[in-house]
Amino acid sequence: MKRVLLAAGAALAFTAPAIAREKPVDLVDPFVGTLADFGQLSPAAVAPYGMVQLGPDTDPANHAGYDDAARSLRGFSHTRAVGVGCGGGGGDLLVSLLPEGSGALAPLDKASERAGAGHYRVTYSNGITADMTATRGAGLLRFTVARAGRYRLRFDAAHAYTRRHAARLTAEGTDLRATLTAGTVCDEGAYTIHSASRVTVDGRPRTAAGTIAGSQASLPLDLRRGAVVEVRTGLSTVDPAAAAMVRDTEIGTRSFATVLAGTRARWQRELSRVRIEAPRERRALFYTSLFRVMQTPVAIDDPDGRHRGSDGQVHRSAPGTTRYASWALWDNYRTQMPLIAILDPDRAADIARSLVALYGEGKQRWSTRTEPFLTVRTEHAGVALLDFYRRGIRGFDARAALAGMVRESETLQRDTPDQQIEAAYDDWAVAELAGELGETAIAERFRAKALSYRKMWRSVFENLGPDADVVKARGLYQGTLWQYRWAPVFDLDWMVATLGKERFLRELDRFFADGLYNMTNQPDIHVPWLYAALGRPDRTRELVHRYLTEPVDHPYTNAGKRPAPFRGRSFALAPQGYADGMDDDAGAMSAWYVFGALGFYPLVPGRPDLVATTPSVTRATIPAMARRGASPN
Repeated sequence: MKRVLLAAGAALAFTAPAIAREKPVDLVDPFVGTLADFGQLSPAAVAPYGMVQLGPDTDPANHAGYDDAARSLRGFSHTRAVGVGCGGGGGDLLVSLLPEGSGALAPLDKASERAGAGHYRVTYSNGITADMTATRGAGLLRFTVARAGRYRLRFDAAHAYTRRHAARLTAEGTDLRATLTAGTVCDEGAYTIHSASRVTVDGRPRTAAGTIAGSQASLPLDLRRGAVVEVRTGLSTVDPAAAAMVRDTEIGTRSFATVLAGTRARWQRELSRVRIEAPRERRALFYTSLFRVMQTPVAIDDPDGRHRGSDGQVHRSAPGTTRYASWALWDNYRTQMPLIAILDPDRAADIARSLVALYGEGKQRWSTRTEPFLTVRTEHAGVALLDFYRRGIRGFDARAALAGMVRESETLQRDTPDQQIEAAYDDWAVAELAGELGETAIAERFRAKALSYRKMWRSVFENLGPDADVVKARGLYQGTLWQYRWAPVFDLDWMVATLGKERFLRELDRFFADGLYNMTNQPDIHVPWLYAALGRPDRTRELVHRYLTEPVDHPYTNAGKRPAPFRGRSFALAPQGYADGMDDDAGAMSAWYVFGALGFYPLVPGRPDLVATTPSVTRATIPAMARRGASPN
């Protein structure tokens, strides 16, 4: 069955497009996916793969601290996870400037809101304007007041979207420094970060501490009309002094305009890894999706290469390499990691090294109690590493990766049907990487272990019963038996042979005709692409185009089936940017959109194959693929 297809002639043209009127960086709309539960995203200022996500916290809020429908502002915090479910994560070091005597909430002027790649701006509370930008590890928050008077600058270190375990503030000269520990996403572990903030008023340094009371600090300020208050903050996984070094190195005393211009230039460079021709709205949604893809994982090295690992210990990256953290691999090993490997092989090598390091630092499937930064899950790290290896990514210790994957296999849960499929995929990755490395005995042992799921699959999935469309039936974590039926893509040939190709396609048709597909969650997002793998790219084209561009019924939530489907776009250039309840999940869904627009997809992460269909863009150029000799098959 031929499914190795990387279309450079029919579906994708590797030629220079005509010059567009707007650069990719100008097309990014960070408000997409920021309404209620339609993506769980934020318009925060962020640099590519940056630790700092400096943005607004509203009341009410979604999982990332902001809701586009809100009209009240709490302040501006420095971190947040990117559309990851539960209650989100981050919210570290909330900063606010308000007139003396004001309450905790301030009315914001929605008409004044502006956001772009690396920038957010809003006016609130009697004419205070807040502008913010960020570098990898530092944030610059600038307030401009329209009225003279007494104001109070507040720092709240207790604020968090998960459980706040500890918060300590200290004054060090003109610095306010903090050590902050909070629960990771879903409170499955904990992370600790450090910050160092410096305040200036009209360019003159001010003592940042003011009055420190527990986890809060307050600084009274008498300000003239038009006064500018700036808060420059660095973050580090090492200690508060290192956070100050990050701040002074990455932003120092440079002007707001200079810092923002540098971040925009970095975004332009990253987004230009793909150049497309398409109508403006489609280009804007494409580059906004790519913008989300390029926010995680985050680079945590200080300028001297130091970082903490998941073991809580300080390490130093080798010269020329970077350590990454903040994982959501259960979601984005399927789409985002292969996309990074295709677009940015050098960064993929650093990510691979970072994943290998986890195995030596007490890696857990979710997270440890000593994470260096907010994170979610590291399940399927082995599949991601195999995928990197087979896409030609080198520079990481593949044998150390294999050893860690072998050890981890013994800890995998195998009780429910979905757990058995997930574990089988990991065991298949062990077997495949062992085969690549010449470890024949390990390869044979783990291939047999991986394929042992087949007995369960035939019993549960070959002939589906009356509970086939019940979310969480038979102990499934999320999804239905219909949706998990197609999950063992690493064993697709066997599934097709077991059912017979005619029956397989017929029941795949029923899956879509009866509305059993769930675009809002990851377990079955690959299914439209199965047709292309089975010689029906026309059917894949039809389905992918529908989910890229048309309103459709979305019947499912993670907890159950809706009484009536939500009908709307799966992806839209609007605050309601996703279907209701559809988390972006750290770039997993955004990467699906990017692949769909380009017309190819990594159906089996762990294999370098790409199934292809007709793209929704007129023309695309991917220089990294062209340099590596991509050609039609």
